[in-house]
Amino acid sequence: MKAHSSLALLGVTTILLAGCMVGPKYVRPTAPTAPEFKEQPPDSFKESDDWKQAQPGDQALRGNWWEVFGDPQLNALQEQLTMSNQNLKVAEARLREARAMIRFNRASLAPTISTSPSISSERLSANQPYFPPSQANNGTGSFILPFDLSYEVDLWGRVRRTVSASKEEAQATAADLETARLSLHAELAVDYFELRSADAQKQLLDDTVKAYTDALQLTQNRFNGGAAPRSDVAQARTQLESAQVQATDITVIRAQYEHAIATLIGKPPAQFSLPPEPQMTMHLPVIPVGVPSTLLERRPDIAAGERRVAEANDQIGIARAAYFPSLVINASAGFEGTSITNWLTWPSRMWAVGPQMSQTIFDAGRRRATSEAASANYDSTVAAYRQTTLTAFQEVEDNLAALRILETEAQQQRQATASAQDALQLFKNRYEGGVDNYLQVITAQTTALAAERNDIDIQRRRMDASILLVKSVGGGWDTSQLPKY
Repeated sequence: MKAHSSLALLGVTTILLAGCMVGPKYVRPTAPTAPEFKEQPPDSFKESDDWKQAQPGDQALRGNWWEVFGDPQLNALQEQLTMSNQNLKVAEARLREARAMIRFNRASLAPTISTSPSISSERLSANQPYFPPSQANNGTGSFILPFDLSYEVDLWGRVRRTVSASKEEAQATAADLETARLSLHAELAVDYFELRSADAQKQLLDDTVKAYTDALQLTQNRFNGGAAPRSDVAQARTQLESAQVQATDITVIRAQYEHAIATLIGKPPAQFSLPPEPQMTMHLPVIPVGVPSTLLERRPDIAAGERRVAEANDQIGIARAAYFPSLVINASAGFEGTSITNWLTWPSRMWAVGPQMSQTIFDAGRRRATSEAASANYDSTVAAYRQTTLTAFQEVEDNLAALRILETEAQQQRQATASAQDALQLFKNRYEGGVDNYLQVITAQTTALAAERNDIDIQRRRMDASILLVKSVGGGWDTSQLPKY
C-alpha cells in the first residue's frame, strides 16, 4: 500500500508540475505612436485630409486588388505570376518547412518508443583473468527483442513553449509569403504601367518626328525659294535628329521593362513579348486607406513582425526552463532468450521502468548567458516590429501626399501643355509669314514636346503612387487570414 501511495503521489505531483510554464506571459507590443509607446495610433493619416474617400461599397480591397485598375492584360499577367513566379515558390516552400517544424516539435509532447532487436553468439575465453577454468563453456547465444520508451515530463513548459514558438514562426512565415506575394504583384503592376508609359512616350516621339520632318521640308522649301537662310534648315534638321534619338532611346527603357515582366511571370525574356498599346487609358482608382489603427492588422509584414515578437517571448521561457531540473521517465520491456526456441516464451520476458531526474549544478554562466541573449533578442524583435510599423505609416503618408499633389500637378501640366501648343502654333504661323526667325519655332517645339512628355510622366507617377498605396495598406489582406495551428 505504501508503494502504491508513493506512486500515486508522484503521479499527482508530476501532473501538477506539468501545468507550470516559466517565463514571461506574452503581451503584444504597443505601436510606436508616442515616445513612450503608450498612446493609441492617431485617428487619421496626416496626408488624408483632402483625400477622396471611396464609396461605401468599396471600403475594402479584394484579394485580386489589381483588378481595380480595369486592365485585362494586367489581370492576365498577374495570374501568370501567381502560378509561375520562382520567388513566390521559394516563400511557399519556406512555409511548408515551417509547418513541418511544428509537427517535429509537437512530437516531443509524446513518448518516444524504439526497438533494436539483436541476435548474437558469444564464446567466452577459458583463459580470461580471474575466471575459474572449471566454469569455462563453449559460448552462449543471445536473442533480444527490446521495446524502449522515453518520455520527458514537461515540468516547466519548455516543450510547450518550443511548440508554441514553432507555431508563431509558421504564422510569421505565412505572413512573409503574403508580403512577398503583395510585393511581387505590386512590382509587376508598376513595371506594366511603366511599359505602357514608354509606349505612350514612343508614340508621342514618333508623332513628333513626323511633325519635325514636315517642318524640315517647310524650311527647305523656304530656303529654296530664297525666303529663309540655310541656318533655318540646319536648325530644323538638328531638331529632327534630336527627336529621332529620343524616340530610339525610349525603346531601351521599354525593352527593359518587358524583360522584367517576363522574369516576374517565370518566363525567359526571349519567350515573351507584349504588343504596344500607346493609346491605352490608365484608370486611376480611389484606394480606401482606412485609419492608422487598422493598418496594424492589414500589413502582412507588420503581422510577421508581431508573430516573431511572440516567438522571441517564448524563447525567453525556454531559456529560463534550463534553470530547473528535468524529469525523464524511461521504460524498457521485451524478451531475451538463449536460443530461438525459448526467445519469445513467457519466462524470457524482461522489463524495467523508472524516472530519472537531472539538474545542472554548475555551467560557468552558460544558462545565464542564454537567458540574457533571449531577452536581448526579444528587445531587438520588438524594435524591428516598431520600425516596420513606422515605415508602414510613412509609406501610406508618402503615397497619399504623392497622389494628392500629383493630381494638382496634372491639372497644372495640362494647362501648361495647352499653352505650349498654342505658342508653338503661333510661332509657326509667324515664321511662315516671315515675322519671326526659325529659332523661335525651335524653342516653342522644344517646350511643347517637354510639356507633352511631362504630361505622360505625371500620369505614370500617379499610377505608380496608386499601386504603392495599395501595397502600403496591405492589398486587401488582414490578420484574420493567418493560419491557425
